[in-house]
Amino acid sequence: MDKYHCCATCVHFGVVKNDSHVSYKCIRLGYETKPAYKFNCWSPKEAVKKLMAKRSG
Repeated sequence: MDKYHCCATCVHFGVVKNDSHVSYKCIRLGYETKPAYKFNCWSPKEAVKKLMAKRSG
Protein backbone atom coordinates (compact mmCIF):
# COMPACT_ATOMS: atom_id res chain seq x y z
CA MET A 1 0.00 0.00 0.00
CA ASP A 2 2.79 2.49 0.81
CA LYS A 3 3.92 2.31 -2.79
CA TYR A 4 0.56 3.66 -3.98
CA HIS A 5 -0.43 5.84 -1.00
CA CYS A 6 -0.21 9.45 -2.17
CA CYS A 7 -2.61 12.25 -2.98
CA ALA A 8 -2.38 11.74 -6.75
CA THR A 9 -3.92 8.26 -6.41
CA CYS A 10 -6.80 9.39 -4.17
CA VAL A 11 -10.39 9.86 -5.37
CA HIS A 12 -10.43 13.30 -3.73
CA PHE A 13 -7.39 14.64 -5.62
CA GLY A 14 -8.21 17.49 -7.96
CA VAL A 15 -6.27 19.60 -10.43
CA VAL A 16 -7.12 23.30 -10.58
CA LYS A 17 -5.93 25.08 -13.73
CA ASN A 18 -6.04 28.73 -14.65
CA ASP A 19 -4.24 30.72 -17.34
CA SER A 20 -0.90 30.93 -15.57
CA HIS A 21 -0.91 28.33 -12.80
CA VAL A 22 -1.74 24.71 -12.03
CA SER A 23 -2.45 23.76 -8.44
CA TYR A 24 -3.59 20.60 -6.72
CA LYS A 25 -6.33 20.38 -4.16
CA CYS A 26 -7.97 17.84 -1.90
CA ILE A 27 -11.58 18.28 -2.93
CA ARG A 28 -12.81 16.58 0.26
CA LEU A 29 -10.83 18.69 2.71
CA GLY A 30 -10.43 21.85 0.63
CA TYR A 31 -6.66 22.03 1.19
CA GLU A 32 -4.00 22.70 -1.41
CA THR A 33 -1.77 19.63 -1.73
CA LYS A 34 0.92 18.09 -3.90
CA PRO A 35 0.69 14.79 -5.83
CA ALA A 36 3.30 13.06 -3.63
CA TYR A 37 1.86 14.15 -0.27
CA LYS A 38 0.34 11.50 2.02
CA PHE A 39 -2.56 11.84 4.45
CA ASN A 40 -4.41 9.30 6.59
CA CYS A 41 -7.73 10.05 4.88
CA TRP A 42 -6.50 8.47 1.62
CA SER A 43 -9.17 6.71 -0.47
CA PRO A 44 -7.58 5.10 -3.55
CA LYS A 45 -9.12 5.44 -6.99
CA GLU A 46 -10.74 2.30 -8.39
CA ALA A 47 -7.91 1.72 -10.88
CA VAL A 48 -5.38 1.91 -8.04
CA LYS A 49 -7.38 -0.60 -5.96
CA LYS A 50 -7.34 -3.03 -8.90
CA LEU A 51 -3.60 -2.55 -9.40
CA MET A 52 -2.93 -3.11 -5.70
CA ALA A 53 -5.02 -6.31 -5.72
CA LYS A 54 -3.29 -7.56 -8.85
CA ARG A 55 0.18 -6.93 -7.42
CA SER A 56 -0.56 -8.44 -4.02
CA GLY A 57 -2.03 -11.70 -5.17
